[in-house]
Amino acid sequence: MRATLRWAHADLRTHRGEALFMVAATAGIVASLLLATALFGYAANPWQRVFTQSHGAHVWIHTGSAADPRSLAALDGVEQLAGPYRTAVGTVTSRGARADVDRRAAGAAPPAAGRPLLTSGRWLDDADPEGVVLESGLAQALWAEPGDRLTLPAGRTLTVLGVADSAEPRYRPGERPGTVWALPRAVPDERGGGHVVGLRLTDPEDTDYAVQRAVTALGAGAVTDVSTWQQARAEAQGDTRLLGQVLGLFGLGALIAAALAVFGAISTRVRGHLRDISVLKAIGFTPGQVVRAFLGQHLAFAVLGATLATAAVQVLGDRLPGRLGEAVGVWQGLQGHTVALLAVPAAVVLFIGAATCLAAWRAGRVEPVPVVPAVATGWGSPRATTGAGLSRAARSALGMRVPASLVLGWHRAFGRGRRAPATIVRLALPLLLVTVAVGAWSTIQRFDTHPEDLGHAAALTARPDATLTDREAAALLDANDQVTAAHPGLEVAALVPGQTGTIALRGLGTRDEPYPYSIAEGRPAHGPDEAVAGQGLLDLLDVRVGDWVRVTVGGHPQVLHLVGRSIEPENGGRVISTSLDTLRENDPALRPTLYQLRLEQGADPRSVRAELAATSGGHLDIHEVTTPADRLSALRGVVVGLIAVFALIGLTELSTAIGGGIRDGERDLLALKAIGLSPRQITAVTVTAIGCTALAAALAATALGIPLAHWLIDREAHTTGIGSGIAHTPPVRYFVAMCATAVLGAVALAAVPAARAARRRLADTLSAAG
Repeated sequence: MRATLRWAHADLRTHRGEALFMVAATAGIVASLLLATALFGYAANPWQRVFTQSHGAHVWIHTGSAADPRSLAALDGVEQLAGPYRTAVGTVTSRGARADVDRRAAGAAPPAAGRPLLTSGRWLDDADPEGVVLESGLAQALWAEPGDRLTLPAGRTLTVLGVADSAEPRYRPGERPGTVWALPRAVPDERGGGHVVGLRLTDPEDTDYAVQRAVTALGAGAVTDVSTWQQARAEAQGDTRLLGQVLGLFGLGALIAAALAVFGAISTRVRGHLRDISVLKAIGFTPGQVVRAFLGQHLAFAVLGATLATAAVQVLGDRLPGRLGEAVGVWQGLQGHTVALLAVPAAVVLFIGAATCLAAWRAGRVEPVPVVPAVATGWGSPRATTGAGLSRAARSALGMRVPASLVLGWHRAFGRGRRAPATIVRLALPLLLVTVAVGAWSTIQRFDTHPEDLGHAAALTARPDATLTDREAAALLDANDQVTAAHPGLEVAALVPGQTGTIALRGLGTRDEPYPYSIAEGRPAHGPDEAVAGQGLLDLLDVRVGDWVRVTVGGHPQVLHLVGRSIEPENGGRVISTSLDTLRENDPALRPTLYQLRLEQGADPRSVRAELAATSGGHLDIHEVTTPADRLSALRGVVVGLIAVFALIGLTELSTAIGGGIRDGERDLLALKAIGLSPRQITAVTVTAIGCTALAAALAATALGIPLAHWLIDREAHTTGIGSGIAHTPPVRYFVAMCATAVLGAVALAAVPAARAARRRLADTLSAAG
């Protein structure tokens, strides 16, 4: 044991650079995985982010005006109250859109608990008594932003000062009113009003019990509505399922890439000590002692690197610029943060221990013989020097007067047996993940740039009130020269045999002017009783394109022939779409309840909406069509962070490849100098080898990453009901830039150490050669 420790200490003093690299590599891997964990927690659950940052309440209780919610502060388990706030229900209009709202009397200073998070504008101000702040979901439905005016039924106007996110249940048209924060003087104390109070609990798991005690304390008759944090979270997470699955796949890929990078670094270092291992075994070291020596060294390096990375992320992580710093700051306040902060470094240390045991066990089987025979077949041998070991292609290139440094560098990169493919695979994996991440970014961008290809041909939805006839509504819409088509339609809930829930039955357009659904399989519906369906409905009913289905609407059966599969981002894909004429054939009394408006290319939806609202005199309720890109907007910033994480992992692997390449080329120095190559040419050999390796990895990552991105994105879209066919390949220039960056970065990193190695003294070169 003493001899083992003495050798380990002597080896550490001799190879300080390698030790520092192993510590830095471990720290980089642990930091990468911790940042990836923070990004996943930040993006996959935006509700949790809002709840944590806003110091959200776990329970929101709405009461009548006679109740006194302040007494709930004395209940056991209640840490803090948000409010109580006086409320008044009503309706507001903005640019032709109407919404039910719950005006809430708040102070000029944001509350400590249940604090709305401003996304734009500013908070309430005593200098502007008519100013209000809107919940972000309500603002989107009203197309309102700071500076806009809202109109109350009595003609009174309110000015929008800001828009804020809230962890409360969000606005739903016709189901749940939106929240409007206003100063007390702007909230009338009228009949039908009440109070709302939020309870922040010491133990969130006691939510149900806390609700029971609160209702008992106030009286069941005084409570009008109760919502909990579990309900709000479940509602919000429904829209982030696809995002969570995509990020989960990225997390698994990052873990595999980090594991391979660690294994490569350890294997490279142990392989570089084969001469030392032979000497140790020759003086009596057993294979077990060799394994324990390397295991002790690398575990010490791993613990030190993991500790430094964990401390750095914990202390400095929230100070990182951009989305990464914000993600770490939010993640530090989430449940499970401490567990992840300890589990990730512990897992890396355990993996390093296992990888070290495997590599050291293989090295421990080295025979205690001199290393001269190994040199005889290496680059330093006469056989290699004369070129007999070169491939036919390499010898042909030399005959064509291709610079020797380029030929020898190419041969060194791809002529090392099994080690060359292994290095390329380890370096290609993070680049492959970058390719997939860019593919996900491009697909989300496609929802914005080409929504008509992904189930959203219409930009606006107009709903006429009861005073307008169908002909009058159509005439108002057709009169606008920026509206290219106004497709009448309706959407109703329908029952299907064997199912307790409902699906959406949609009738849009007519047979003369059909609505342009995005067809991914089959053909559009043209004839009588023909329809298209989303992937979610096909999976629900276990049917395929070409089958007939029977649904029931209001007691009227409807038998439809599914002739195509459409891309359906809404309702989990559980939608059957046909023409309005087809629905009217079974029930002639049906009349359109909405119009889907397609606009001229380049037309501004907000301007068109304002014009239609003005010409209709407020008889048209117009909303912008939302796309999945709106719900997945968090992924755009996260993709940048993911690329940074993958780049850090790739940089670690690239550093390992450079160190291993230079170490493997130490014996080549004698031969290269003997044939007359200058230090600059010898440096070019090493740099060319690293550049060729990086180029091969980048090309392999691109060739495999593009189809993999298509398959993963379409597969995830299939499982969420949207349906396959939404994946989009980014422009070629992105992949050219990625390959160029990888190669140029590898060359730049390899230049300095390669130049230093090429200028080593002859005595050092002879020592390295054994």
